[in-house]
Amino acid sequence: MDFSGFDIAIGALALLVLVLLIKGIRTIPQGYNYTVERFGRYTKTLSPGLNFIFPFIDRIGAKMNMMEQVLDVPSQEIITRDNAIVGVDGIAFFQILNAAQAAYQVSGLQNAILNLTMTNIRTVMGSMDLDELLSNRDAINERLLRVVDEAAHPWGIKITRVEMKDINPPANLIESMGRQMTAERNKRAQILAAEGLKQSQILEAEGRKEAAFRDAEARERSAEAEARATQVVSEAISKGDVQALNYFVALKYTEALGRIGTATNSKIVLMPFEASSLIGSLGGIGEIAKEVFRSEGTTGSQRQAARPPVVRPTDN
Repeated sequence: MDFSGFDIAIGALALLVLVLLIKGIRTIPQGYNYTVERFGRYTKTLSPGLNFIFPFIDRIGAKMNMMEQVLDVPSQEIITRDNAIVGVDGIAFFQILNAAQAAYQVSGLQNAILNLTMTNIRTVMGSMDLDELLSNRDAINERLLRVVDEAAHPWGIKITRVEMKDINPPANLIESMGRQMTAERNKRAQILAAEGLKQSQILEAEGRKEAAFRDAEARERSAEAEARATQVVSEAISKGDVQALNYFVALKYTEALGRIGTATNSKIVLMPFEASSLIGSLGGIGEIAKEVFRSEGTTGSQRQAARPPVVRPTDN
């Protein structure tokens, strides 16, 4: 089968169109942006999806990862404001926001971010004392993030996080800090013990004060009652009631005998002959009790219980 010149031209044209399509169609994966250069000059940025460029005129420049990326900051030694040498390492997170700026504003983007972060770590942490350095990690991270993000902004990237992973003081310094911590805790324990002893003594003194006040109040009430009883007896005597006097005297004798009988060092009690007066007093008590019980209509058993005990006096 013979092909004419026209058929050959049509076939060549179709082949050219196919090649142009293959060269001009670009599929960009999700999470990436590609820059396009025309004769070596940036023209546009291709977003994820199907895109078309002019073959043999345009070409793909930089393929930029637009996802958030992590950058490990290697360990380095810094000197704090109080001349302590500390080893630190960290981690930084960044994300490209403008592919063209990240591709053409800086050469070696990750290396630039790494060196920028390490330099600012030495600057920020070198301006702090060791104690402040160990206790203010959040403040250090926040300050580093602000400084590094501001410096990297012209590159079209966003520094999302800067974290210090490890802060390692020298071994001798760690030992000294341990001794200092132990001494501080012992000091606080002694202070707490002293405070507890103080409170205990205060409470004990307040208890003694309250007990003394209660004892004084009880003695005052007892004295008032005694005075009232004496007043009643005096009024009865003034009215000619001698039995009231006998009752009062006998009551005092009975209380004295009760105290003698309950003494732990006395088993046998010898009464003097003069104690016969006590018997007369007890007899007066019996007479008074009889009159009281008779007036109240008491039973015989109650009168029997009201009789005083018989005490036999002995000669001296």
